[in-house]
Amino acid sequence: MAREYSESAGSPSDSPAAGEFRNHSLVLPADAVGLRLDQALVRALPQYSRARLQGWIEAGAVLVDGRRLRAKDKVLGGEKVDVAARLEADARVLPEAQPLAVIHQDRALFVINKPAGMVVHPGAGNRAHTLQNALLALDPQLALVPRAGLVHRLDKDTSGLLVVARTLEAHSRLVTALAERDVERAYLAICLGAMTGGGTVEAPIGRHRSQRTRMAVRSDGREAVTHYRLVKRYRAHTLVRVQLETGRTHQIRVHLAHIGYPIIGDPVYGGRRRLPAGCSPALMAALGAFPRQALHAARLALAHPMTGRALEWEAPIPEDMARLLATLDDDQHIAERER
Repeated sequence: MAREYSESAGSPSDSPAAGEFRNHSLVLPADAVGLRLDQALVRALPQYSRARLQGWIEAGAVLVDGRRLRAKDKVLGGEKVDVAARLEADARVLPEAQPLAVIHQDRALFVINKPAGMVVHPGAGNRAHTLQNALLALDPQLALVPRAGLVHRLDKDTSGLLVVARTLEAHSRLVTALAERDVERAYLAICLGAMTGGGTVEAPIGRHRSQRTRMAVRSDGREAVTHYRLVKRYRAHTLVRVQLETGRTHQIRVHLAHIGYPIIGDPVYGGRRRLPAGCSPALMAALGAFPRQALHAARLALAHPMTGRALEWEAPIPEDMARLLATLDDDQHIAERER
């Protein structure tokens, strides 16, 4: 397992409740001519959001050639900009100590193996017990980073690997890497139906027209590309390895259902539970009792945001999916003996 900055990776930081001062002095480049001040600063200081920079400008924490300007004022390029601002902690989500499987940590990153059943971000009906709450307890300084450093997400009932940025700089670079498709994310899924081979699904995804909690393949949706390859075929099921090229909400679940191979246990896109003809009583019971979509984020690979070093991690398949695969193996052997 690769590690970075291990000498300072162990203990949580002090509470960031009082915020943290940030000071920057820079000269705007010549090609900033004609830009609004906030636009020019977003380019010059990409680790901060535009909204945060606008707030600092309006609060007088930004001086341009010694003068206060408005966010909408145009710049000429070449101006000297001084920023002396307080980076405020986000107090809307409270820290909550929970067990976490941290498989990598350094000064810039955590990599977490999230269990199935844990919500990533607080939302309606899930204000506590989320991964974001747990991360803030693990490292209180994450309150200074958007969404406690989470740059991508997994559905509640999907298990596996997530990367967390511990600093604003790391967060900005990881968000850019994701947008530029420089982060590799591979998943294992157990699907209904016996595939004959792998392939690629290129089908745009958007919000379902009538069921707003669902996503759907839509001609006017956002580009979505999913690659899949067959790992093992059973009598009426398939274990596939899926790699995301884009990262739309529910992308793997929507795309596999779209091509006729929904993920086992998916309550939203799996349709009515179907049992293959002649399946063993043990498999019938296992399929009926499986509590979630059988989807696991198994691999994560990226360039370290601060050093550029290539890093990769693998998370073993969780116990519930391993038991289901063992039952599928047994069912396959029974069917082969009865031929």
